[in-house]
Amino acid sequence: MPIDETKKLQEWWRGAVIYQIYPRSFLDTSGNGTGDLPGIISKLDYIASIGVDAIWLSPFFTSPMKDFGYDVSDYCNVDPLFGSLDDFDTLITKSHRRGLKVIIDQVYSHTSDQHEWFFKSRTTRGNEKSDWYVWADPKPDGTPPNNWQSVFGGPAWTWDNRRRQYYLHNFLTSQPDLNLHNPSVQDALLSVAKFWLDRGVDGFRLDALNFGMHDLELRDNPPRAHFETKPTRPFDFQDHVYNLSHPELPSFLERLRALLDTYGGDRFTVAEIVGPEPLAEMKAYTIGQKRLNAGYSFDYLYADEISADYVQKVSNDWNDAEDSGWPAWAFSNHDAPRVNSRWGGQDADPTTAKLFAMLSLSLRGTIFLYQGEELGLPQAEIQFDRLQDPEAIENWPETLGRDGARSPIPWRADETYAGFSSVDPWLPIDTRHFSLAVEQQETDEASTLNFIKKLIAYRKNSKAMLSGTMSFLETPNDLLVFTRQYKDEAWLCVFNLSQKAIKWTEPVPQPFSVFCCNREVDAAELPELIPAQTAFWLKRTK
Repeated sequence: MPIDETKKLQEWWRGAVIYQIYPRSFLDTSGNGTGDLPGIISKLDYIASIGVDAIWLSPFFTSPMKDFGYDVSDYCNVDPLFGSLDDFDTLITKSHRRGLKVIIDQVYSHTSDQHEWFFKSRTTRGNEKSDWYVWADPKPDGTPPNNWQSVFGGPAWTWDNRRRQYYLHNFLTSQPDLNLHNPSVQDALLSVAKFWLDRGVDGFRLDALNFGMHDLELRDNPPRAHFETKPTRPFDFQDHVYNLSHPELPSFLERLRALLDTYGGDRFTVAEIVGPEPLAEMKAYTIGQKRLNAGYSFDYLYADEISADYVQKVSNDWNDAEDSGWPAWAFSNHDAPRVNSRWGGQDADPTTAKLFAMLSLSLRGTIFLYQGEELGLPQAEIQFDRLQDPEAIENWPETLGRDGARSPIPWRADETYAGFSSVDPWLPIDTRHFSLAVEQQETDEASTLNFIKKLIAYRKNSKAMLSGTMSFLETPNDLLVFTRQYKDEAWLCVFNLSQKAIKWTEPVPQPFSVFCCNREVDAAELPELIPAQTAFWLKRTK
């Protein structure tokens, strides 16, 4: 059944801007060099001032922190590193007072090997939790059950001498995979969701969702036939036909959605889907009114460069047909190199940061803004001896790793640790980040921070930007032009993403007037020669 247009506008998440917080790098109030929940609480006024609609908290649950919280040992508690459940409740209350929704991560594909469920599961083959994880006998020669590879390197199977079986782990050996084929496991995870919903959360981001179910026959994955880039790990040599994206997973999502709908119908769910071709899955997981609200796209996060053709291709994959689901876009997050360095180079200036912000905030979908993106932070340069990320350490120096995107937020330029902590932080602060500190930018009208605040305000006050259609115009190569339209309201968005000026002689299709540009311009009309690395927003005047 088509979604009523009025209902679309009432869905707070449709077109919303959500601010991602990586708690351990946001603000340290305890003096241990690691950010915490009280630190987030103390900066809620700052977050609200950006104009975002919600915050997404990366994991803060009890964990041995071998994968920095994505290895959960207690789903229903706060790790003492970050604070307490009372702190979390305070965060919820104070966020809601400021009109901020709160989204939290849920990791349903695996747990830590320190979780009590895994302790019980590995003791014997006959207890009530023996089938809560993915266990399998070895081949006759003692080798793993099949050829599946871990994302972090090496086989996805580890021998456990207690059960004399292998257990599956798609990530670290300390992150055993849950068996979501087991209804009892699904029930337990739904109880976890209910625990946090009862505490007032407004929704979930579901981590690594398509790893949640496996092929019960444990068939070998076939080798990948073609490579777009040179593989850097064994995982990339396979087509993940059998260890990912099981066709029964949507039935679990429908159970989860049914639970969320009992809380008033305005709770939000977004799925992280990883893999070489995630589009079909994201649409399958978001179709209709019984599954998830949005699919979290990696198209921009994993793109090494940006072009007009690429934006048009990615956006057209998510057209406004009723069966296409709803996309969620992010240019940066805790798992990808920061966008300003990835697309603009390490010497990218604030003009480039503003260009990418205008592109992000003009897209049709829900927009995720990663902490520090509003400041235009470049990817931090971190020496090998200070790396924390197990993936970066394992693959050094073949990949940039994730630590450079996880370095602490600079709050003040005049303090030793940029106002993040009173001691040496868990990750060092790049010297280039000091001049981009929050305090510096708040008082500079021309700063990236204040520019992005204006962009978000424009977007929030526009039905065309929040949920309108998106249509592309024919233009010269490297020039990106599209309209966003809702009924009589229309915007024209023009981007020269290249390093050279582009002449566009075609007449603007309707009477539009320039009201925003990433550079200082006085003209109300679009120039015939669009400068390099320049964006314009125009609004229809009649």
